[in-house]
Amino acid sequence: MPEFFEPVFGSVSHTGLATVAGLVLLAGFIRGFVGFGAALIIVMVLSVVFGPVAAVPAANLAGLPATFQLLPSAIRHGERSFVVPFGLASFLFAPIGVLVLVSLDPAIIRMTISVFVLAMLVLLYRGWRLSRHPGAITLAGTGATAGFVQGATSASGPLAVVLALSRSGTAVQQRANVIGAVTSLNVCAMVPFWYQGLFTREVLIISLVIMPLYSFAIWVGARFFTERGQRHFRNAALLTLAVIGAATLALAVRDYLAG
Repeated sequence: MPEFFEPVFGSVSHTGLATVAGLVLLAGFIRGFVGFGAALIIVMVLSVVFGPVAAVPAANLAGLPATFQLLPSAIRHGERSFVVPFGLASFLFAPIGVLVLVSLDPAIIRMTISVFVLAMLVLLYRGWRLSRHPGAITLAGTGATAGFVQGATSASGPLAVVLALSRSGTAVQQRANVIGAVTSLNVCAMVPFWYQGLFTREVLIISLVIMPLYSFAIWVGARFFTERGQRHFRNAALLTLAVIGAATLALAVRDYLAG
């Protein structure tokens, strides 16, 4: 292993490195296909190896290339009336979430969000949709909550997805709204992470190592959606929500009991 990477990855076994690489590829494909879901997978695997304070900013930083890969499609097909209020509010409340990350146990927050996501998933699966498009206040409130959760756990995408899937629209439009909202969540915590000194040498090295794998898998997932995956988008998004909600709840309960 090159000397530059030795201090960070030297203690990780070959099996551990292969597991990290495989899960990063899976996360990237899911992100490219349904527009969300990668952060939780990456944070879970990196937390086991490096701890949550390194995993959360590393997952955020590694997701930056996805902004440039997926954003053009989101701009073409997304609804500004959905993305703009959501995104602006997320930027305002992300710093509060980062304070939670560095000072408090975010497990209770993750448990609350997971229960909410799973409850909304049941409604979405039964065909529930909003009777009318939510106003700016509802969008901003959801964006503020998601920004807070992003700063604390880097796993706020499900909140954006629940709102996007509850609105009427084509799969292309719904996915574009998801990507636009998730992009704002990827970016909103960057300045607070930097201000809190979380972009350490370890975090930068981890991010640089997983970025190429992540970006390649995102490209594959996005191409799959374009060529044959549109008709499967809603079911795939609901399945991803179910897995993420259940996994987040289980891990949050474990962390809470361990603490």
